[in-house]
Amino acid sequence: MAETSSSTTVSTKLGQIAKLAREMPQAALTTLAHHIDIDWLREAYRRTRKDGATGVDRQTAAEYAGKLEENLRSLLERAKSGSYVAPPVRRVHIPKGGDGSQTRPIGVPSFEDKVLQRAVAMVLEAVYEQSFLDCSYGFRPGRSAHQALRVVREQTMKMAGRWVLEIDVRKFFDSLDHRHLRDIVRKRVRDGVLLRLIGKWLKAGVMEDGRIEYPEAGSPQGGSISPVLSNIYLHEVLDEWFTRQVVPRLVGRAVLIRYCDDAIIIFERERDAQRVLDVLPKRLARYGLTLHPEKTRLVDFRRPDTREASREGDDARTRPGSFDLLGFTHYWAKSRKGHWVVKQKTAGDRFQRALKRVADWCRRQRHEPVREQWVALRRKLLGHYGYFGITGNSPALYNFHYRVVCAWRKWLSRRSQRAYISWDRMGCLLRDYPLPQPRLRSVSVT
Repeated sequence: MAETSSSTTVSTKLGQIAKLAREMPQAALTTLAHHIDIDWLREAYRRTRKDGATGVDRQTAAEYAGKLEENLRSLLERAKSGSYVAPPVRRVHIPKGGDGSQTRPIGVPSFEDKVLQRAVAMVLEAVYEQSFLDCSYGFRPGRSAHQALRVVREQTMKMAGRWVLEIDVRKFFDSLDHRHLRDIVRKRVRDGVLLRLIGKWLKAGVMEDGRIEYPEAGSPQGGSISPVLSNIYLHEVLDEWFTRQVVPRLVGRAVLIRYCDDAIIIFERERDAQRVLDVLPKRLARYGLTLHPEKTRLVDFRRPDTREASREGDDARTRPGSFDLLGFTHYWAKSRKGHWVVKQKTAGDRFQRALKRVADWCRRQRHEPVREQWVALRRKLLGHYGYFGITGNSPALYNFHYRVVCAWRKWLSRRSQRAYISWDRMGCLLRDYPLPQPRLRSVSVT
């Protein structure tokens, strides 16, 4: 009952903050931190994941919950008085490339830090959701990657493809400029308590192998505050600039779709696309960002039946372009009725990365009871289908299912010298422990 009461109270306050932000769209809001009280922290605690990795203090969510009220009241007092000390985040590396040779650094805050970051993020979201544009979909309430994918498909179909600019900001989270970020936030939020906390998180440092570093730029991925800060940054750097300044100067139509630091722009005219590609590096450079020279590219994505041969004997219709976004490759193909449509399939690197994770897991867990392995594999497959199970992607899903079965059989066969499992035996095992068949999302993105 107390938890419900806290949620209701916080919901009312969030509505008040949002109303104030809508009514004063150009003003810098100076009194926001007073909304953060013990009920607010309880709600922030409720919204914080309890099963995540531990930070530098190694305190688990269960340990923190042992004296929850005492801990939250202490946290509130320290946050308001300015005595809160943001601990460094613990850096871990997760695989990035399909072959596992590349990694992405992730920062893991302490659990208490996660709660306080969540509390501040809730305030910032209530303020900035009133001014964020429809083109951004990442880490926003009521928005998702699948909505972005649906818009990409709809817009490319509507324009018959045309020209797609893939935007890849090189090491965005590592390059985010602290000075520019503070200046951008202060345009809208000028509450001393919130600004002080944000500053402490930016300066907290990163611990790896027992050493602490204090980078002058960047916002570690993994914290509750990082997604909203990245959206605030790119809202000004990219979204507003493109919508307010660039689009009115273009000859044809253009649509921006952004999910955090992943973005594409669909252009009706090649000349418009080339002009934006020429000026975009200068725009990002003003804010300390750079484009990846290889991953940023302009794709000729015209529908195959509208493409013209560029020179005699060069049939461009046989070579429709493709591009990747949010783990999917977008390409032209014929529908069952013979019409050209945009389809979306699991991108090759994401397919290989997901398969490698499962195969590595099967290798490490091969000596565990088969039933326990089966339960975990079911969960992994359902998670994969939950994201990649969109209309038109069935072949990739069935291929993934088959490859997972192959990996499971391979490592079960290596439990001992006499453990070889033929395909006949594997068929019997799968009858007793059936892995879920590919399934599509109930809400299609087409």
